[in-house]
Amino acid sequence: MENLFGQRLQQARTMKGWSLRDLASATGGQVSHNALARYERGEMAPGSPILLAVAAALEQPTDFFYRPFKAKLADVRFRKKSTLTGGKAKAAVEQANDFYERFREAEELAGDVLTYKPPLDMKTPLQRPEEAEEAAADLRKQWKLGLDPIPSVVGLLEREGIKVCETDLAVGLDGFCAHADGDPLVVIAQTTNVPRKRMTCTHEMAHVVLPLPEDEKLEEEIAKRFAGAFLLPAETFQASFGKFRNRIGLSELIEIKAEFGASIMGIMKRAEQLRMITPQTFVNLCKFANQRGWRKTGEPGDAQCACEETPTRFKQLVWRSVAEGQISLSKGASLLKQDLDAFRRELQDVIM
Repeated sequence: MENLFGQRLQQARTMKGWSLRDLASATGGQVSHNALARYERGEMAPGSPILLAVAAALEQPTDFFYRPFKAKLADVRFRKKSTLTGGKAKAAVEQANDFYERFREAEELAGDVLTYKPPLDMKTPLQRPEEAEEAAADLRKQWKLGLDPIPSVVGLLEREGIKVCETDLAVGLDGFCAHADGDPLVVIAQTTNVPRKRMTCTHEMAHVVLPLPEDEKLEEEIAKRFAGAFLLPAETFQASFGKFRNRIGLSELIEIKAEFGASIMGIMKRAEQLRMITPQTFVNLCKFANQRGWRKTGEPGDAQCACEETPTRFKQLVWRSVAEGQISLSKGASLLKQDLDAFRRELQDVIM
């Protein structure tokens, strides 16, 4: 017999990054770590008081522990230089797996399952970063984006069948990607830094849409080049930046940043790639940024990036299902992992 409760208990504990003793402590001593271990092995089943205590400690609705498993993430790809290891990596993957299962259930309940279709007919892995330029241009053509700045990268991915999960990732990880049942999933860290979020989304998208080499260093170089070329297409970028610059002012860079939703560092790196500045000019900018403490305090002009980069499709599907009477308020709150009263206030009144 499947030990569903035990497996979900272990998953929820992993998502928290907790040991059995950590969880026992979080319940206020209502259950011992030995008992929790037996629950996970399927040797015992909890009564209602224990279930409520464990669910509260793990911040999960009680029905989470009896929800059948529907999918498992595969081909999880962290960046080569990611500092995320061990328990933190497992926590991030399990959080994403839980999100994907709830998202897919919401799609099925609403009768609106988006199927991802690979947009590029490319069989051979890219071998040089320069090849990413053409790939980015081809993808813009396939998705009919033209050469204008993209209003919302997250919205674009969601429209094309790529699920986007925004979650509280550990320090040192901006994002990663994975697949489940053929569906691509991009996971990004919660942050108010819009340019950083847009670049992360586009970087992870490269791992989804491109055939990339097995060499990890080259893979990352190509993904970075693709992200820059996709967000800052050469022709449009050159019109804003100028064909070649010996010097450029901070105010001008902030305006370009607001136009493209890209960081100043990303803008100048793109200019270097397109030979609009010398490599030394980019080095000088890096020194200037370090002197000003941009890595700690943030770049100038962050607040002027008005792009909306928050995933919305999952929530909209749940709201639709509740409004149509396909699921109850409590089921909707459970899918979104919200308190019932908070969910009711957010949903507001159903009109018509």
